[in-house]
Amino acid sequence: MEQLIVTLPNLAEETPASKLRVDLHVGSINVDILREPSILYFASKRFIDIVLAFFGIIALLPVFFLIAVCVKMDDGGDILHFREIIGKHGRRFYALKFRTMRVDADEFLAKHPELMRRFQQNMKLERDPRITKIGRFLRKTSLDELPQLFNVLIGQMSLVGPRIIHPSELPRYGECAQKRLAVRPGITGLWQISGRQHISYDERVLLDMRYIDNRSFIVDFTILLKTLKVFIVHTGA
Repeated sequence: MEQLIVTLPNLAEETPASKLRVDLHVGSINVDILREPSILYFASKRFIDIVLAFFGIIALLPVFFLIAVCVKMDDGGDILHFREIIGKHGRRFYALKFRTMRVDADEFLAKHPELMRRFQQNMKLERDPRITKIGRFLRKTSLDELPQLFNVLIGQMSLVGPRIIHPSELPRYGECAQKRLAVRPGITGLWQISGRQHISYDERVLLDMRYIDNRSFIVDFTILLKTLKVFIVHTGA
């Protein structure tokens, strides 16, 4: 699999956004971004989100239906999971996902203190025992995140951006919290294409900040392209 190379600075250093550097390698595409987003970027990003989300929903309706049937047949529980998210300007909303965990996931975690401790430390569990059979496939391919196209369409999220976080996670961003709230969270981003199962929470924060400081059409396009390639590899296409 092709590798994503991201050069991360120490966020404790007082480095202006215009001096930060991102190195992305996707096939023959090399991106070296050293400047702040242009006015055109800010004006066009929302329009592109609306267009791609709208046509994406239309094109993927059969996939939505098939996944919904599979999730329902797996254990008879709810099809969708609603996760509370803190978004741009601190506004809270519910991000949509196809449910990938057993219906008693919270109760299961509460009954296993060691699992709870590990989850609270990194906000995820490797080989999470709460994930259903169909859920493992959906997570591996990121198909569980398709319903978030509706969040994009109504302006709560963007196609590309920092990862979605629960309000309780915001303090872990420290002095970068306000910068994190300055942009919409994304369906995909640097974290999603950089081996997300093998990086720490602090590294995820660094990736979010790196994206925010270096947003551009080229970076967004490269991330979308890499996301597509990762999806194709994971689905065996």
